[in-house]
Amino acid sequence: MFKLTRMAKAAISLAATAAAAGALLFGASTAAQAAVQPKIVGGTTTTASAYPYGMQITDASQNQFCGGTLVSATKVVTAAHCMVGETTSSVRVVGGRTYLNGTNGTVSRVSKIWINPSYTDATNGNDVAVLTLSTSMSYTTPPYVASTDTAVYATGATARILGWGTTSESGSSSNQLRTATVPIVSNTSCASSYGSDFVASDMVCAGYTSGGVDTCQGDSGGPLLIGGVLAGITSWGEGCAEAGYPGVYTRLTTFSSLVTTQINS
Repeated sequence: MFKLTRMAKAAISLAATAAAAGALLFGASTAAQAAVQPKIVGGTTTTASAYPYGMQITDASQNQFCGGTLVSATKVVTAAHCMVGETTSSVRVVGGRTYLNGTNGTVSRVSKIWINPSYTDATNGNDVAVLTLSTSMSYTTPPYVASTDTAVYATGATARILGWGTTSESGSSSNQLRTATVPIVSNTSCASSYGSDFVASDMVCAGYTSGGVDTCQGDSGGPLLIGGVLAGITSWGEGCAEAGYPGVYTRLTTFSSLVTTQINS
């Protein structure tokens, strides 16, 4: 088993993909994980029409490596670890596109990348970033939690995950957007799984004790929705869908005020 963020940079060649996938199996850092493109483990296919706020975050050639959530016409919430090392010229955001190989929807450049200044590593928390789009998007946006909405994370509450990530730890990519539901896990149980790497103030866990359903590489930055409200950001985990190791998500209530400041900027 190995800890990994739910991010996968698209390989530029088959050789690069194979090398990166091999490195991943030996616990490579996310900076070196230029692995295969990603998808939800144990989920079902869906469409951008059903989840219009689900964004592809891509490189300049539109190779998807992370996800994000449109929260206003020009703002996308994603994970900080997705944006480390990126620049406004290296990133694109694609909305309204169900398939990775599609050509429809809206492609926008990014005019600003805000990364939580306290971020150092996903397992240390603070894993949140906000992108400002150069092109306005007209897709429906979900509400997101306020700092006082902590009750949303009640143990057992049903959460929805969304993304284009791998269907297994070293699996192939899903060309189509996928979704699944997972229950919120108590802080006590999550700390039992992850020890000191679980920062209760910054993180929330979701998944089944038996595993089988989870986010995986390439789902990083995508939404964790509870009752239709954006409550978390796909962040990291021990492998993907492993029994006893739920997915770890950014606890958005902790960062709601910071996100609101960026949305209003």
